[in-house]
Amino acid sequence: MGAQSAGPLVVGVDSSTQATKALVVDAATGTVVARGRAPHTVSDGDGKESDPRQWWRALDQALRQCGAAARQASALSVGGQQHGLVTLDAAGEPVRPALLWNDVRPAPQSERLIAELGGPESWARRIGSVPTPAFTVAKWAWLRAAEPAAAAATAAVRLPHDYLTQRLTGQSVTDRGDASGTGWWASSTESYDARVLDHVGLSPEALPRVALPGEAAGTVRTDELPVPRGALVAVGTGDNMAAALGLGLRPGAPVLSLGTSGTVYAVSPRRPADPTGTVAGFADARGDWLPLACTLNCTLAVDRVAALLGRDREAVEAGGTAVLLPFLDGERTPNLPRASGLVHGLRYDTTAGQLLQAAYDGAVFALLQALDRVLDEGTAPDAPLLLIGGGARGRAWRETVRRLSGRPVVVPQARELVALGAAAQAAGLLLGEDPAAVARRWGTARGPVYEARERDAAVWDRLAATLADGDALLRR
Repeated sequence: MGAQSAGPLVVGVDSSTQATKALVVDAATGTVVARGRAPHTVSDGDGKESDPRQWWRALDQALRQCGAAARQASALSVGGQQHGLVTLDAAGEPVRPALLWNDVRPAPQSERLIAELGGPESWARRIGSVPTPAFTVAKWAWLRAAEPAAAAATAAVRLPHDYLTQRLTGQSVTDRGDASGTGWWASSTESYDARVLDHVGLSPEALPRVALPGEAAGTVRTDELPVPRGALVAVGTGDNMAAALGLGLRPGAPVLSLGTSGTVYAVSPRRPADPTGTVAGFADARGDWLPLACTLNCTLAVDRVAALLGRDREAVEAGGTAVLLPFLDGERTPNLPRASGLVHGLRYDTTAGQLLQAAYDGAVFALLQALDRVLDEGTAPDAPLLLIGGGARGRAWRETVRRLSGRPVVVPQARELVALGAAAQAAGLLLGEDPAAVARRWGTARGPVYEARERDAAVWDRLAATLADGDALLRR
């Protein structure tokens, strides 16, 4: 990133599934002057839940690790994990732990909502997305059915980043990007959808106001955190929208993110509406759109396969006929919430390294299969693929993406792109600039370029055939 200067300092926060990360960044140059990180606890039972109050404690710890730099910040912004259901009582306290995006218990409610409100095409046309179990609307419907007392005690519903922003500012506010992942914010009208809310028994008064892009959420009104009272607070956004800001994305640039989940997305000037449900028609944080496909099983699933095989995650071997679909935790793309992993094509001469490579292939295939639906028509077939997330640093992940995509791959050197995107949003608010332009000035997308390889058609076709033939088994 750019050379150090004496510009004002801003804080970017990434409140993810596993941890809260905070960066203090020079608004003029993008130089990271301090960083902090504190872990979260996620339940490992039937569902995936976290106490929202621990996010606040983790934010405090991460900021304290930033030292004096955090206490000099002029503005801050929070990027947070999408879809999570935070239920608050009349006093603003959590009614129960938050249901996280990767909790698949609402699968029956998701299916019923789609059927009861006109089917997939109707949802895509009105809302912009067909709600999978990840979507907040399905989680609220599950809560009403499974825990009616908790639903009745709920006076306010928030997304994870909204909860932190509200505790910072005292204001009930969200942004269009994160709101577009709820299932009750309609991309067709850019407002809450009364029909959906009425159907799931939720009052619009229980939801935060949706701010305009570039609008402030307020100012810091708490002394609980080591940041200046009165510092500007940007409205924040969802983690994928923040990462897009952090890269300074322009339309037509595809992104593949390899983390706990895997995602493919691109900024588009056209409102997406995919009736198959493969692509979520999200809004971005600026006023454009962010069509996105997400898989539940990515780096953690492949690491689990490596552990079962007793191999280092990089110890892959080419060749063989094995196919492995690593749907260890259900799956979102394809929409198979009850699926488990599937191995096919084992032979006596299959090696552990080949089986591990097959796990990489299966995870990457699920993402690349959705890429064509994400990209606008006319996007160049050889447009470089920006590879981000923890997996982007691994050679096996990078080479698998090159071999199955047929595209050049760029690995940005900048890390913590969600926190950087939140910092760019805070800097844009402070300086009166487009946050994506701020990130481009910081040079966040620069990194080594790996030339395109010819797509491995044999592996691609084998994966496609196994997925099609195993559909009935995967849906059990």
